[in-house]
Amino acid sequence: MCRVARPGDGKYGLLLVNLGTPAAPDAGAVRRYLREFLSDPRVIDIAAPLRWLLVNLVIAPFRAPKSAHAYAKVWGERGSPLLFHSQDLLAKVRARVGDAAQVELAMRYGEPSLAGGLERLRDGGCDRVALFPLYPHYASSSTGSTVEAAFALAGPLWNTPALQVVPAFYDHPAFLDAFGAVGRPVLEAARAERVLFSFHGLPERQVKKSGAPGHCLAAATCCAAISASNRMCYRAQCFATARGLAARLGLADGTWEVTFQSRLGRTPWITPFTDVRVVELAAAGTKRLAVLCPAFVADCLETLEEVGMRLREDFRARGGEELTLVPSLNATDAWADGVVAIAAESTGLGHVLRPSRA
Repeated sequence: MCRVARPGDGKYGLLLVNLGTPAAPDAGAVRRYLREFLSDPRVIDIAAPLRWLLVNLVIAPFRAPKSAHAYAKVWGERGSPLLFHSQDLLAKVRARVGDAAQVELAMRYGEPSLAGGLERLRDGGCDRVALFPLYPHYASSSTGSTVEAAFALAGPLWNTPALQVVPAFYDHPAFLDAFGAVGRPVLEAARAERVLFSFHGLPERQVKKSGAPGHCLAAATCCAAISASNRMCYRAQCFATARGLAARLGLADGTWEVTFQSRLGRTPWITPFTDVRVVELAAAGTKRLAVLCPAFVADCLETLEEVGMRLREDFRARGGEELTLVPSLNATDAWADGVVAIAAESTGLGHVLRPSRA
């Protein structure tokens, strides 16, 4: 149960939300997940009839078996890596905040559902809820979709909870420090000649919608710094994360670069592409390559299978010796501390969320 922090404050809840995962690594479960995920108009932002045809007649039927095979490669005894790492993080965050707040986990798509997470908080008596989308960078297809869905679920309730949203934390010191702590020993052991910061990609049209007209993707230097024109731009935020991590990891200029992975379809996506650069670097003579994926706070299909398996094979097939995937934050102590610190600071609940490591 939640406790009353101060007279009149009400009870507090913290809802951690990640993107989601299929229930099982088989074609049927993956097909259901893809249909739910890709039917979101913020994910595939085209006319509804075209989106329905594309998702239900093309992507879900033909992509599901291939994706299920990929999921099977990373599925473990505890199931989906994204889910069990998120569950482990939930346990650590709960231990840190104690009875100051009720903490729950939800997925935007799949289970545990967003509706279920909000219901558990309501049943616990929480009339003030901090929504924490676990996406470091703002994108309409991730953070925007999660926030819209949460308000749509909470809005019709007779006693509507007061919702606060943790904003993008791409440059927050707690996030960068935690990733730096994970990456530093791995990079030292890998002895990498070059480092890629690989972020999930987005269609160019979605990036342009988030920035000022005429600024985003208009020049090679458009993401060189955060400004009023690009403060909500996903690509600019990714570059800011890379700069912050490179500084913490002591990477010299010219030894690291930003790339984007996981593109889908034929529409133009933001560049450079991770899979293309991996092959180019191997062909150019790079023998030891390390890849960090700071768009993901938990290891998942996109990190473990796409980068850690497929791109590693491609790199070695083109003459490279070793591609090292740096693990994500998962449920490390530094990240659990960071989650509490970011939530407390960005929602004004510092007087409630006072972490003390269990």
